[in-house]
Amino acid sequence: MPFQWPAAYTPAVEPPPSPPERALWFVFRGVELLVTAPPAVALPHCVHPNSLGMMPQRTQYLGVLDELHCYTAELAAGAEAPQGWVWQGLRGLFGALEEAQYALAGRALQLVDWDRTHQYCGACGNETRPRTTERSRECPACGLVAYPRLAPAVMALVRRGRELLLARSPRFAKGVYSALAGFVEPGETLEQCLEREVHEEVGIRVRNVRYFASQPWPFPHSLMIAFFADYESGEIRIDGAEIEDARWFDVENIENLPRLPARISIARRLIDAAIGEMRAV
Repeated sequence: MPFQWPAAYTPAVEPPPSPPERALWFVFRGVELLVTAPPAVALPHCVHPNSLGMMPQRTQYLGVLDELHCYTAELAAGAEAPQGWVWQGLRGLFGALEEAQYALAGRALQLVDWDRTHQYCGACGNETRPRTTERSRECPACGLVAYPRLAPAVMALVRRGRELLLARSPRFAKGVYSALAGFVEPGETLEQCLEREVHEEVGIRVRNVRYFASQPWPFPHSLMIAFFADYESGEIRIDGAEIEDARWFDVENIENLPRLPARISIARRLIDAAIGEMRAV
């Protein structure tokens, strides 16, 4: 099932007036997160990263998770991890951190990236400042307000009878096939994007588009929105750029399915859900 935020998490922008004695910190060096060295994997629970000998360039408040105030911090590119700690990419931490902490780490990474790249106004070049009423930065000179960037992408799993259309991008790991996906263009609805991407990439027309679920994808700032769709017409004709191969796979011959995406992704949940539905009928 897609991840759902627990009732124990409350997002917020304005930190408490007095720093808590113990907080949960998401400390980043670039895209790497600070965690305890294996085999145990945990996040810092402390007043501030400087208690670990670390001096953040910027910090942001995230809200409250399981009654703990949560913050994110960004360190300089060459910062060394304290003794007993390591820098680890988020993908490698899937399944190692609690699900809610992992999801909040993804949010934190996107906010750190946005904050770093919006220190100056894109219109007039003046230094921006954070607003306290919402997650944004404002230029005091021209008034331009910058919000965290989000790039919506649509994913489509096309079904034809007992078959699924799976495709392979040159960017995928060796042997991996997945559902089709692409970014929404200005002026498009999600459904229009889905129909366009499927036709552009594999020459197929679809119908009966049905929403499945969505997933924040912090690599670096996407929102994946997944759908099922039924085949309508056309023969597979790959574009040769975004897609290097696409085929129909019969779910009855499960042993002949290709290597599928990792379980961290909504693509895998989408495919597994379709296989489960189709084999149950």
